[in-house]
Amino acid sequence: MWIIIRLLLGIAILVIVEFYFIKHVNLAIKLFFPTFYEKKFHLVRKIFLVWMNLYPLVLIFIFTYFAITGSYLPAPENRIIDYLIIYPFWTFFVLIIQCCLFFIPLDLIKIFSHLFIKRTRTHLLKIRSALIFLIIVFFILYIPIRVIYDYNEVSIREIKYEKQELPASLDGFRIAFISDIQADHFTDKGRLSNYLNKVNSLNPDLILIAGDLITTGPDYIELSAQEVGKLKAKYGVYSCIGDHDNWAYRNDYARSLSEVKSALNYHGVQMIDNQIKTIDVEGTELEISIITATYVEDVPKNILDSLTINNSGSFKIFLVHQPQPELIETAKKNGFDLFLAGHTHGGQITFVFPFIQLTPTMFETSYIRGDFWFDRMLMIINRGLGMSLAPLRYNSTPEISLINLVNK
Repeated sequence: MWIIIRLLLGIAILVIVEFYFIKHVNLAIKLFFPTFYEKKFHLVRKIFLVWMNLYPLVLIFIFTYFAITGSYLPAPENRIIDYLIIYPFWTFFVLIIQCCLFFIPLDLIKIFSHLFIKRTRTHLLKIRSALIFLIIVFFILYIPIRVIYDYNEVSIREIKYEKQELPASLDGFRIAFISDIQADHFTDKGRLSNYLNKVNSLNPDLILIAGDLITTGPDYIELSAQEVGKLKAKYGVYSCIGDHDNWAYRNDYARSLSEVKSALNYHGVQMIDNQIKTIDVEGTELEISIITATYVEDVPKNILDSLTINNSGSFKIFLVHQPQPELIETAKKNGFDLFLAGHTHGGQITFVFPFIQLTPTMFETSYIRGDFWFDRMLMIINRGLGMSLAPLRYNSTPEISLINLVNK
């Protein structure tokens, strides 16, 4: 039932924003291209809307099939379909939401201006139509460029963590932190290799991963494990469990996780479930509490308390997939130095708007990307590489966090 409600809600939102967007496009086209508007625009608009809504129709069929049968029907994986249907739809969807965010203030200005200005309404209408046209043109150019950039580029963000009386063996210690690799049809071998090669190029002492090695389906487990297995660090590569690691088989979480863990272990990477990993760095104990907190399973409170109270290392790291507030509070209370999480994709789709970070992720958490201090504990939210739901990133460039430990 919940799937049907979400489906109907999604359709309603799509219809409303499309109607609102097209209404404003009509004004701009009518002002700048009146002849085209009268003769051909209505036909072009119909063809365009049919084309842009082919993908939602496919999703409606897949969700309906799942709701009726309980079996997950994967979307077709084909490059022709990607470039003719899937990418155009998502780019168009981002375009209409992005433009509508600016249309709303223009409409509010229009309402208030009509209350106080009576004689120049025609002139104001032309100005408003011109602004609408400029907004649409700007984002038609900006959005594809930004999406392509965020698909191909990787940002390396260096963070210096200073601590008083840091043991000499940890002074200059380098931790590469990544998350949400999410191997799938869109994050293929080439994209994975490019990202992971950049991690190796940093020559880290330790590599930590905040889960989500795949997106969904079992087909990419081996590819992800094989590529992640190429990561090199003197003190090893370790991962916590992510949401999507449970979803290789939608109705069998245990099998999904078992296959992901086995594949990683075969390639020399440990995916750890609610344990403390102690690493000896020239006689100094660096201890990592690796916690499982996902949509499928949350760490029980007694286990969480045990894994945090009993972490007595000279340097203490809390590694988890989701940056849940209660986990942050527990880590801070127990004197952790670093809290590392992913999950958010850095706000995978983040809309341009003055002074506000607008992204759907903000409805789940306020810890979207970057660094957050809680007394002496530093929380780092990594933007990751992969994508979920939408096969694109917008204003959220993939990221590698390189943490340098420094004696203060």
